[in-house]
Amino acid sequence: MERGPVTEWTVDDLDELAYDPVMADALTRERLGLVRLPHGEGEAWLAGKYADVTRVTSDARFSRAALLRQNVTRLAPNPVPLHDAVGFADPPEHARLRRSASQAFTHRRIEQLRPRWRELASDLVAAMVRDGAPADLVARVYAPFAMHGMSELMGIPEPDREQLVAWAGQIISGANPPEVSERAKHEVSAYFDRLADQRLAEPQDDLISHLLEGERAGELTRDQLVGFAVLMQLSGMMAVRCNSSTMAYTLLTRPELWQRLVAEPALVPQAVEELLRWVPHRNAVGQARIATEDVELGGVLVRAGEAVHSSYVAANRDPEVFERPHELDFDRAPNPHLAFGHGPHYCVGAAFARMETQVLLATLLDRLPQLRLAVPPEQVPWRRGELIRGPRELPVAW
Repeated sequence: MERGPVTEWTVDDLDELAYDPVMADALTRERLGLVRLPHGEGEAWLAGKYADVTRVTSDARFSRAALLRQNVTRLAPNPVPLHDAVGFADPPEHARLRRSASQAFTHRRIEQLRPRWRELASDLVAAMVRDGAPADLVARVYAPFAMHGMSELMGIPEPDREQLVAWAGQIISGANPPEVSERAKHEVSAYFDRLADQRLAEPQDDLISHLLEGERAGELTRDQLVGFAVLMQLSGMMAVRCNSSTMAYTLLTRPELWQRLVAEPALVPQAVEELLRWVPHRNAVGQARIATEDVELGGVLVRAGEAVHSSYVAANRDPEVFERPHELDFDRAPNPHLAFGHGPHYCVGAAFARMETQVLLATLLDRLPQLRLAVPPEQVPWRRGELIRGPRELPVAW
């Protein structure tokens, strides 16, 4: 089968909510195409259609563990997960590693946390209102909520939380030299190793303590525990911060949608699902998979040893699955989006992230129904050169 040309995939020119043309192309082409990203080596196949993405992410012939033996083309200077992180594991080891963490993310546990998270969001909004408009919604609400929320769940002492944010920024930036992100990964790993030692002596009801139960039971090693904790903490903080602020920008630039949610607060959970589907929340793609044998996929032959990247952002706009995929439709049902992934690597913290996103939006709608941008939309500054998209600042008034 003909391989075709290789697309050089950069994300430097994407503005605001612009949909990546490489992802759009992946949805319209008859066969998988090849891409080359700024870091790593060689090229990789790109799966964008819903059927191809769900197949790659659930087919055991496509391996994450094999990534440890290849320097696959990617956007990040270094692979974001640590080598012992769950992100590089295949079943059945992957399920064993997740088992301890999943106890902290049961539906019952998440609903027990919801009142505390409502209190956190309400306190942040109240403090912002006391200081008066205009205010930066990212700095005053989204960033501290994401930082404190994930840190409370993990068990991070409050004085240490700002340092975790700094490490996260160094790791997810595609603009930093590789040695900067690698040093940050080592520093944050050492931090979680020390924190785990503290929890061994004084267990608490937090995610680190749940993971330590798995370590004691022989389900994961200390290096695997640290890798899991780093991945959960950094992705949990940055994803909620950036996704939620992008959702706010989306709604505030479409006031008819904002006002509908003000009038129909019961619609918030369904609206969040549609926003999760629609928001182009990341640049390029995350971790690839390696074919362990020759596999026919998307009209091409992926040979053993070749890498395949899967774009959940692209799949969420597939017209074969979603009618009018580029429209925001809060009445969309069903909505089988892939914002939290698919297959064995489906996000273990999806229910927690949903709860946080719902709480943030519901609190703003309730407390500040007249919320609006304080500057023209084109003056809102956006994050550049990073793996996750979102406003750097969000000036608002009310």
